[in-house]
Amino acid sequence: MNVKSIAILILLSSSLLLAGCNDDGLDALSVEIPEGYALSAGTSTNFLNSSVAYDAEASWVSGEYLTRFVRGDRLYDDVRTSANSDGGGLGPVYAGYSCGSCHRNAGRTRPGTWEGSGDYGFSAMLVYITRKNGAQFRDYGRVLHDQSIYGVQAEGKLKVDWHFEQFSFPDGEPYELARPEYTITDWYADEIAPEDLFCTVRVPLRHVGMGQMMALDPNEIEQLAAQSNYPEWGISGRCNYITERGVRQLGLSGNKAQHADLTVELGFSSDMGVTNSRYPEEICEGQIQMSQGSMMGLTYDQLDISTEDMENVDLYMQSLSVPARRDINDPQVRKGEAAFYEAGCHLCHVTTLHTRPRGSVLLAGTQLPWLGNQTIHPYSDFLLHDMGEGLNDNYPSGLAAGNEWRTTPLWGIGLQERVNGHTYFLHDGRARNFVEAIMWHGGEGEASKNKFKNMTSDKRQALVRFLQSL
Repeated sequence: MNVKSIAILILLSSSLLLAGCNDDGLDALSVEIPEGYALSAGTSTNFLNSSVAYDAEASWVSGEYLTRFVRGDRLYDDVRTSANSDGGGLGPVYAGYSCGSCHRNAGRTRPGTWEGSGDYGFSAMLVYITRKNGAQFRDYGRVLHDQSIYGVQAEGKLKVDWHFEQFSFPDGEPYELARPEYTITDWYADEIAPEDLFCTVRVPLRHVGMGQMMALDPNEIEQLAAQSNYPEWGISGRCNYITERGVRQLGLSGNKAQHADLTVELGFSSDMGVTNSRYPEEICEGQIQMSQGSMMGLTYDQLDISTEDMENVDLYMQSLSVPARRDINDPQVRKGEAAFYEAGCHLCHVTTLHTRPRGSVLLAGTQLPWLGNQTIHPYSDFLLHDMGEGLNDNYPSGLAAGNEWRTTPLWGIGLQERVNGHTYFLHDGRARNFVEAIMWHGGEGEASKNKFKNMTSDKRQALVRFLQSL
């Protein structure tokens, strides 16, 4: 048993037994919960408040699964190298040198967009590029790889200029929004004219509740889509459907619900340049970086990672526990929760969902039945919503248009600062705090934003305090 497991058991041993429904509407569960906490993910809930709150295994992980969890954890975090050996295979170009390089502690590594303009070194971001007609660039593909191994040229570098706008709430309290302007420099091939380029930046997603998301009952999500029509709020969510491995499926993961799985294989390939059975070609196939890599001693006649290892990473991600809500009886938190409902936030950030009976299935067929039949509280409907022109990135994904985004699950979000040392939110990290994230809402979020905007300062602060309790 590792340190994380021991920490959870210590907390559980000093806890109180919850029986029946409490005032927050939690389902009756025979689970020991420390005073002041509330379950988030059924038997996969943890009660940690430290920097590893996103990075602890669920209590049901034991035996062979714990062994595989530890292996997956190591593969997730260990720095890969360019050597053709175990732990190698990085590059020649890449965006991250390990999963953990962008998802520190299974969270969101501080994005490089706020370090100033120009070359930041490692950026912890993904940069998607397309022509304005939607086509990809022949010499680049869908992702601009801004990192490279020694002796190899990166595909380009991102430059960010920030434009700041001052606003005031009706009661006179000021706030500011920051709008990024992206340009790309140091193209390795022919420079692409800005007038022919769409560029969108994605900071890492928090890997909280990945197993529960993969175990969601798709019928419940589709039913939410059929019922989530609130004309008085201007809200009408819809599903994204993705065809992967020749099968049309409900999209759940990613900023636009553009994937039906956790994209472990795609992440190794596209983000790190690590070839595997699903993506056996180098991401820079046909580019000059291949010959540059050869000159550095790289060979390209073997896969860089096995399917077994990738499934262990998948198991690690799906077996992570979810932080419980904290301070649930704090008067300020309860006032903020009421404001959350008053603003209609719960119409998209749905509080309660359920997992299907059989749980989830990993990429190579291993089943995780412990994730089945759980009542969970992700604060998301996992549907697409029009978020307005202010957040339109002109990058369609599956059925999702540029202005459509999957509702972000909010569970664990109040611990992001403790886990990762920052409070940057939204798809590109432009929001520096909860208030800015709310005030960027447009489209289907416009009515809720205006409700928040017209609240008293005390009530706005209480709503933020509620988000910090999640």
